[in-house]
Amino acid sequence: MVRIGKTSTLEIVKFTESGAYLDGGPYGEILLPKRYVQEQHTAGDELEVFVYFDSEDRLVATTEQPLARVGECAFLEVVDVAAPGAFLDWGLQKNLLVPYREQAVRMEVGKRYLVRVYVDERSGRIAASSRIDRFLNQDPLAEKPGDEVDLLIARKTELGWMAVIHHTHSGILYFNELFQPVAIGDCCKGYIRKIRSDGKI
Repeated sequence: MVRIGKTSTLEIVKFTESGAYLDGGPYGEILLPKRYVQEQHTAGDELEVFVYFDSEDRLVATTEQPLARVGECAFLEVVDVAAPGAFLDWGLQKNLLVPYREQAVRMEVGKRYLVRVYVDERSGRIAASSRIDRFLNQDPLAEKPGDEVDLLIARKTELGWMAVIHHTHSGILYFNELFQPVAIGDCCKGYIRKIRSDGKI
């Protein structure tokens, strides 16, 4: 099953001079370019690939993995700014677009920003947004006080550090409850201390 913007396991259908074509189900055959095809690959093999749109908006597969997938947050560097918006290096050949409307502040080349990767409903393309708050805390957190969670340090506040929990929720790390130095962009483990009645963590 093809999951655009996420890792999928797809079967090799055939080989051409361009590479291997994978069974994309309702999306048809999806090209895995020749540079990612290994000598031992044969028709019928199943490969773990990342599926996204190339520079001509065609679905393409790669065995490389991006720095963030759809539904995930990451600190990524701006490598270019153009008419559509800012472009981020996310570890793949085609850079990731942050449209101007999705920039919390106007992005600059060479700087890193916390973004959330998503699929644009209007175009169907993969994009990123630095307006991450609108993607977080949409559902109750499954974890309970005392549970271990993965954290991504997002920004400094008057009370402590705002952290993204499991790419889905935001929480606060109070300064007086930190026992190690942290910085924006750090990934670390934490423990749920309290979930308030208003849902704040």
